[in-house]
Amino acid sequence: VEGWGAKVLQQQREPLLFTPGPLTTSAAVKQAMLVDIGSRDVRMVAVIREIREMLLEMAGTSKDQGWECVLVQGSGTMCVESVVNSAVPPPGAGGRLLVASNGAYGLRMAKMAEMYGAEVDVISYGETERVSPEQVAEAVRSKKYTHVGCIHHETTAGTLNPIEEIGAAVHAADPSVEFIIDSMSGFGAYSVDLEAAHASYLVSSANKLIEGVPGFAFALGTRAALERATHARSLSLDLLGQWRGLEANGQFRFTPPTHALLAFRQALAEHQ
Repeated sequence: VEGWGAKVLQQQREPLLFTPGPLTTSAAVKQAMLVDIGSRDVRMVAVIREIREMLLEMAGTSKDQGWECVLVQGSGTMCVESVVNSAVPPPGAGGRLLVASNGAYGLRMAKMAEMYGAEVDVISYGETERVSPEQVAEAVRSKKYTHVGCIHHETTAGTLNPIEEIGAAVHAADPSVEFIIDSMSGFGAYSVDLEAAHASYLVSSANKLIEGVPGFAFALGTRAALERATHARSLSLDLLGQWRGLEANGQFRFTPPTHALLAFRQALAEHQ
């Protein structure tokens, strides 16, 4: 039976998407979604495990090196929010976030912290101006922060920030500060040395540079940072809870985006 999709979508030439995401996907990525697999099926559990391992490998690290990969349903923004709301303590527990922002996504990270009642300061730059590692370090030396956040590749104007230098400068100023990297439109195209950046978290999304489809995002985090992320103000965006669930049985705590996961597994194979 000819339905809406056949009448409306398939009568047009498929566009090439050069937007920040979602991106144009290959025929094989689309084809991977034509199979229905249950969330508890052993094949789906295997797909989730493989995705987590392959993302760590892409980042040049592994579980043996103390890193974990947490998959989170929803957009990249939701995964960044899961990190912010889980990792940054409330004011009564001494939490304070510094965001180095040169565009809309840095300001969005700061807004998340504000919405959860966290103390947050922003160092603002022009959209085509790179974040200064020296200025961020000076801010860290002048006030006590628990976390610093920065966008790797600020999508607003395409500005690439020197993540390794920023992280190293922050660490030199205060080794106790955790560094959150939003690499939504960077990971998969630009290399990131997580150790050189002294990163605690790096967040990206399935539908960005790896060219999967929307449905979930992921946070790469040190195991030590994840175990400290006990401050979640949201059940569904509890990053620590999500990680513990994945570790316990290899499954999402709530309904996973099964078709997006299958598409992403194919996208990873193509990316390699």
